Amino acid sequence: MSLSRRQVAAAALAAVPLGAAVSSPAHASRHSSRTLYIAGDSTAAQKYVSAAPETGWGMALPFFLHKDRVVSNHAVNGRSSKSFIDEGRLDVILSAIRPGDLLLIQFGHNDEKTTDPTRYTEPWSTYQEYLRRYVEGARARGARPVLATSVERRRFDGAGKALPSHGEYPAAMRALAAEEGVALLDVQALSLALWQELGVEETKAYFNWTATEQDNTHFNPPGAIAVARMVARELVRARVLAPRDVLRLEDEIPDSWITWPSDVE
Repeated sequence: MSLSRRQVAAAALAAVPLGAAVSSPAHASRHSSRTLYIAGDSTAAQKYVSAAPETGWGMALPFFLHKDRVVSNHAVNGRSSKSFIDEGRLDVILSAIRPGDLLLIQFGHNDEKTTDPTRYTEPWSTYQEYLRRYVEGARARGARPVLATSVERRRFDGAGKALPSHGEYPAAMRALAAEEGVALLDVQALSLALWQELGVEETKAYFNWTATEQDNTHFNPPGAIAVARMVARELVRARVLAPRDVLRLEDEIPDSWITWPSDVE
């Protein structure tokens, strides 16, 4: 696969250790570095200055991890579990991943596109088949796969009840995780509960609502930070990471910590 200049630049800044953004002298390194690779879609992806304030939760995840837990964010806008593989993006990760590393896999938003054969997968057949390729690829290289159900969109009914929007895909991923013995981060269920707690109006402050756009799928800095915190907590709950690997789980994270690199032609 031939990568564009923008893709090369994205790969160069994808591996972001926490120390590159915020110093953390209280957490001296006593254990070897491991990389957490993210394979996913636009909800997790690195965003550029032209997209600001849109923010992927993968941009905020380093704020919650020890500096020796490096995040390499390969999530890309518009990709499904199928198209990510078909474009050779999983191959790029598998060529770099090492024993002891982690591969966090979050797909579903674009697998749902029934009218697009380049992205659509069926929950209980092709979706699970493609996810297995990520799992098997990571394991073959001594890395640990981690499945994450898709973060929920902002949807409410007339009574103010937060509504699930991903159909059978979360259930299919949960079943696959149980069958394959893979750690599962149930981000779909947790985000749905959080949107319900926040309510119709307050959730607008977490999504990419601007003067010209009302986006109920993608996040702004507060939303990305909230979801990244959720992911970090789940990584500890699922015993993928140890408590010593995370930090700031209860701290306020300033929106100003989020930055958008310049667009690359």
